[in-house]
Amino acid sequence: MHSPRTYRFSFLLMVLALLLSWLLNISSGSVTIPFADMLSTLFGESPKIASWEYIIWDYRVPKAFTSILVGAGLALSGLLMQTLFRNPLAGPFVLGISSGASLGAAILLMGTSILAGYTSLSFLGDITLSIAASIGSFLVLLTVMIVAQRVKDTMALLIIGLMFGSITSAIVSVLAYFSSAEDLQRFNFWSFGSVGNLSVNQLLLLGSIVTIGVILSIASIKSLNAFLLGENYAQSLGVSLKKSRFTIIIATGLLAGGITAFAGPIAFVGLAVPHLTRQIFDTMEHKVLIPAVMLYGAILMLLCDTLAQLPNSASVLPINAITSLVGAPVVIWLLVRKRKMMF
Repeated sequence: MHSPRTYRFSFLLMVLALLLSWLLNISSGSVTIPFADMLSTLFGESPKIASWEYIIWDYRVPKAFTSILVGAGLALSGLLMQTLFRNPLAGPFVLGISSGASLGAAILLMGTSILAGYTSLSFLGDITLSIAASIGSFLVLLTVMIVAQRVKDTMALLIIGLMFGSITSAIVSVLAYFSSAEDLQRFNFWSFGSVGNLSVNQLLLLGSIVTIGVILSIASIKSLNAFLLGENYAQSLGVSLKKSRFTIIIATGLLAGGITAFAGPIAFVGLAVPHLTRQIFDTMEHKVLIPAVMLYGAILMLLCDTLAQLPNSASVLPINAITSLVGAPVVIWLLVRKRKMMF
């Protein structure tokens, strides 16, 4: 357990790392922009080449802020699920919310080609895809919330969530089997995940969703700390299990569902970042862990998105592949070195 002074120093270092990661992310891309020119453009000066201003402000800056929201939101939702279920393998998608978003996207991209006589809705663009994925995740979340009112055991709720995920994944597989090659390819591209396709309005909407999820998480700090010692102990402290569980599920649903709807399913971050953060801060106090995992997740996503950019090329590697390739070996090394899991 570190002292408050050590925590403040660690947070200061992470904020500096976040700023440097943000600048590095903005300076990377298919078009080479000198770092000094990039900084001057950010401070409002006209760049040497007019197109640089458009590239920086209309594409790279929104993409960088999307990475911050995605990384922070997924990391926080993973922390919530690991604490609620007291399971180190729990991630933000254990309740089937991500699978629900995938189902909504699959119905839009692949289902319309199966239903003869119906016109495909996919021409409406990314905003329609986000809406379809949001509806899918919301319906699964609503079903999980209804079930949560009837189930007293948290582990039973975890199993039910995994079953919902299996059902929706099975429906997606059936749609994929009957869909055309073109529609299947479009769905596969969506499933790779991306932080570079959001407009400013979509980014503001995603930011609002993540903010609400963060507020609900902060309001649940007492409950989260109590859940670590078991539901009976939490109840003895006056924590309402049903109300607290309900709030945590809504927060996770907003974070994981909203992010999946706008950026696609992004693996690893929600599962691994809470473990990495606990190794660094050596605490189980959620007053410290919540801001810490958000900072760590944002930094990780910025770095992974930077690595996904191929220099002097318009191609971008799938962000899902980068997050897993970069992060998984680090987690394995840390857990083997520490020889303990903080649960």
